[in-house]
Parts: sequence; C-alpha cells; structure tokens
Amino acid sequence: MHPRKALAVPLAAILIAALTGTTPAAADTPAIKVENNATQPVFSRADAIKQTVFVEVAGTDSDNDGAPDRVAVDILRPKETDQGLKVPVIMEASPYYAGGNDVSNHPVDVDENGNPLPTLKALANKLAAEPFDGYYDNYFVPRGYAIALVENLGSGRATGCPTSGDRNETAGPKAAIDWLNGRAKGFDAAGNPVQATWSTGKVGMIGVSYNGTLPNAVAATGVEGLETIVPIAAISSWYDYYRANGGVLAPGGFQGEDLDVLAKYVLTRENGQEACGALIDQITATQDRITGDYSPVWDARNYMNDVGKVKASVFVVHGLNDWNVKTKQFAQWWYALAKQNVPRKIWLHQGTHMNPFSLRTVEWLRQLHGWFDHWLYGIDSGIMREPQADVEIAAGQWAQHKSWPLPGATAVPLHLGAGQRLSLAPRPLSAKESFVDQKARTAEQLVEATGSDPNRLAYTTGELPADVRISGTPTVSVRASFKNGASPYLTALLVDYGTDVRPNGSLLSTGQTYCYGQGVPGDTGCTTLRVLGTATTPYKIVTRGWLDVRNRHRPDKTEPLRPGKEYTFTWDFQPTDYLFKKGHRLGLVIISTDYDYTLRYPPGTEITVSPGHSSLRLPMVTPARW
Repeated sequence: MHPRKALAVPLAAILIAALTGTTPAAADTPAIKVENNATQPVFSRADAIKQTVFVEVAGTDSDNDGAPDRVAVDILRPKETDQGLKVPVIMEASPYYAGGNDVSNHPVDVDENGNPLPTLKALANKLAAEPFDGYYDNYFVPRGYAIALVENLGSGRATGCPTSGDRNETAGPKAAIDWLNGRAKGFDAAGNPVQATWSTGKVGMIGVSYNGTLPNAVAATGVEGLETIVPIAAISSWYDYYRANGGVLAPGGFQGEDLDVLAKYVLTRENGQEACGALIDQITATQDRITGDYSPVWDARNYMNDVGKVKASVFVVHGLNDWNVKTKQFAQWWYALAKQNVPRKIWLHQGTHMNPFSLRTVEWLRQLHGWFDHWLYGIDSGIMREPQADVEIAAGQWAQHKSWPLPGATAVPLHLGAGQRLSLAPRPLSAKESFVDQKARTAEQLVEATGSDPNRLAYTTGELPADVRISGTPTVSVRASFKNGASPYLTALLVDYGTDVRPNGSLLSTGQTYCYGQGVPGDTGCTTLRVLGTATTPYKIVTRGWLDVRNRHRPDKTEPLRPGKEYTFTWDFQPTDYLFKKGHRLGLVIISTDYDYTLRYPPGTEITVSPGHSSLRLPMVTPARW
C-alpha cells in the first residue's frame, strides 16, 4: 500500500480535528482516509519510521542512583508523520521485551507454622508474553496510528527497578504518555532532546497479562491523554493474584511464585542485581508468605483503590478458563467501573490465559478497530451503540448481551443435605460429615473419585431437568470445625458432571484427553476420561474458591480458631459464566489443601461440616424450577 496525499482538506479531517482539538491539515499535508466510518489502510507499514526514545520518569528514582529513572520507548509511525501528519498512539508497556531470568520459586510444602520445609525448589518457567504480537503494527500503522512499545523499569534498556506492580512501575508508561503530550523529557541514544511533534497526544494502551495490567495501573492515575485501555487477562489487584481471602495462593501453573520472584524474573537491565537487589530483598521480607494477610505491601498494588480516577474508556477481555490471572481480576474491576459510569465494553471467552486474536480474528479486529477509531480519532464507528458484552458460552458459540453479568442473574441458594445431595429445597438437618486433609492428591483427582472419599466431601444434584446458566460470582457458606492439624484452608470446587462433554462438538472416548477452551493436554483446563466401574465420568471444575479460615472476618487480620469449635465460613468463588447442560449433575466439592494453588501443610487436619447449616449460592440466569 502506498500513501496518498489529499488534494484538499477532507470533511472527515475537519470533523476529526474538531473532535480531537487538532489543526486541520493543509492542502499539501498528508491525512488519514475515512470510509464507512473507519480509518483505511493508506500508509505503508514497510516505509514506517522507527525510533527509540528514552523518557525520563520525573520524581522516580527506584534504583537510588541520584538520577530520575528512564524507560525506553520504541516507536513505529507512518513516514508521513515527518511531513505534518499527526497521529494517535497505541501503546503496549511491558517488562518482558528483554526476556526473563531463571528464578527459583518459593517452596510450598510448609510445617505446622507455615515455615517452608527444606525441599528442592523448582525453577520458574514463566513464559514471557509476546513482546510484539505482530498485528498491532501490521493492522494499525497503515490506518494512521503509531505504535509505542515501552520497556518497563528495570527491564532491558530501562533504568530503575521492577517491583511487581506498585506505583513506581506505573510511573514508567505514564511518563511515556506525558512525553507524547509534551509534559516529560525524552532523549535519543546520544542524549539529544526529542519531542513528539507528530503525536496528537491521544493514547490507547493494550496488552496481555502483565502488559494488560499496566494499562489498568496507568488508567488509575487519571493521566491526561490516556483516552482508552484494552486490558487483556489483566490484574486489578496484585493481592488477588498471589493471595486469596487471607491465604497464600499461586497463579495457575506457577506454584510458589510471588512478588519477589516475578521482580527477579524481569530484572534484565544492566547491573540489575547491584542496582536493585536490596529493593527486591525488601519485597521478600515484607510480602509475608506465612499469614497471607492483606497489608500495605498489597494496598500499594491495588488499583481498585483509585478506580475513581479512571478517565479512559475500558475494553475488558478475559478468558473464563484463565487460572493464571483469575477471573476475579476482571470482574471486580468491571463492577467498579460500572459504579463510576466509565464507558466500557467486555469480551469473555472460553479460552485460558491468552490474546483473543486467534479465537475470532475477523470480529476481534473489527471491534478493536472500531474502538480505537472512536476513542482516538473521534470517528463515529458505531461501536458504542453495539451490545456491551460479547460472551462465548461454549467453544465457538458467541452471543452479545446488554451487559455482564447477564441481566436477570439472581443469586439462588442450593442446600447441602444427607446422602451428599445438593438441592434447591432446604434439606432436613442431617448428621455432620468429616474429611481429613492431605497434600498429595490434586483437586482434579479428588473430584474424579466416586463414592465417599476420606479426603473430601462432595454434594451433587440429580440430573438437571433443564439447562442451568450461571453468570457472575458464586459464593459458598460452610459451617465447620477444625482439629488435629495445621491446615488453615477451605477450598470449594464447583463441578459439572456429565457423560456427553463434547469439546468443539466432538465425541469423546475413554482414555482421550480433552481440554476446555484453548487448553492443550497438560493444562489445568484438561482432563482424561477414565473408566470408573463400567462407565466413564467426565467432569469439569467450573470454578474454585479459597479461604484461609483464620481470616474468616477480614483478609488483613489473622484470628486463630479454637480446635473443635464450629464457625460459619463464607467466601467467594472466581466469577464465571457457564452453562450446565440438561442431564448433567451440578456438584460442590469441599477440600482443604488445593495441591496446585495453596500452601501444603502437614496432612491430618480433620474438618467436620454441618451440611444443614451450609449452602451454595449461584447467580442463575435460567429459572430455578428443578
């Protein structure tokens, strides 16, 4: 594609100038082309200008070297920006562009006091997110956008130190936005001052995982010029990434990781250990892997505190089977944005921790293009008149909804009863039931077991007479006592039991491994059908919830339990949107240690549950008449 020069100032350019505050292009100045209410690909990606700018992060000296920290910003922009064309910027900030280090995770087998046992530490194998997905530049530069990749503090060519999500990390990409708006200093590699004369000052941030978390963090500062963010699989509170309801918890697949491990992983700057070792040691000393309590360390990394400052519109994207950045991260952010009336849109898919590009490529690009055109160019693309929520309820089965959770979703209680039954009707008070905690079997193994089991309690409905859809955040309330052990965890598993699970519409046979969403064999979203007696029992753990029972009243305060005394424990599951099919059974499985997520205390804790005083509450969309 070759750039075209406008012979006259197009009407679209005049309208856009009025909306963006820019000066209309002169007759010989290059201009974007708008057709069918969308920017068109008239600029050459191959001829685009590449430059690197080192932006000063005023007021931040995280490595304590006496000079302000700096971030490196790689820019790709249409060559016409050197001929007077002004363009907005799509920005992706990341600590992963320079790769990562091999770092030992914390041991998760602990003694009765929560102190690590002297076991072999496993090397972290956290894969760096793709630093450049390859479609932001290919798709958007020809349509009149610049792409800016920001190396976060402590990584690559940046100075400063990584601290896993607190304010000094937020300051890096914020400074880049300030530079694009003429409010911060930028320099080339030789130290010469550089200004973004080609920028309209309007910025949209996007990214996956850590790269999606930084947009949330920066938006929470209220920085001028950040018009929109697209956080994909993003964190809104780091406490809920490494902790849950008072308990130490791992992100899925990275058992034993914590704030300090991640900071060490992304510390790829020159002389990193010398410059940042003491600061990371302080994180290790204060993150508290014993109690798991909420503290000032976590409060400094909680973007929910500043959601009232968000001025940017927000396009949230998350996988409903993402057990790395769990679904509570998007849901609590989404709920808070709604209360603030922030312009927003949401995509929820059945994939795992991933970019949605490969799920629904054409529709994803259509909506993302319309979103950026609307918020960065002021074009009436129609995107804000479309339904707010796109939800994939089964593989490839998408529907649009007015909002999320789905309108009409109501919390419906299900009651636990004798015979390990779960039902809508309250059950007669039944005898107490007990199980003994262990630390060797996974949640999947405990769910798969049939009949009674000494290491868990399982309650199931009969076969559902109709489809049951839930949308939102389930909760569970359990009346229980603890004795003869040290494990402080209660873990609840919401399970779908059925014999006709069909990933992507295909039938399964015994011994076949299948995955939900975009998982691959070996992922936590996968399982293998096994012969149990004369039949197979496929299942899916729909969602989970964890509680440190010492934090039964509040996440920032540990309160010991009296052995044998009954308490009522209430906690949340990870939010979800899921359809239980007619003929399936809905199950609640209660365990203590969750092998892949919680700390593993010595086995032997005996937990006694009073079913008649316990219940499960599901946000049901479909009528509860069964």
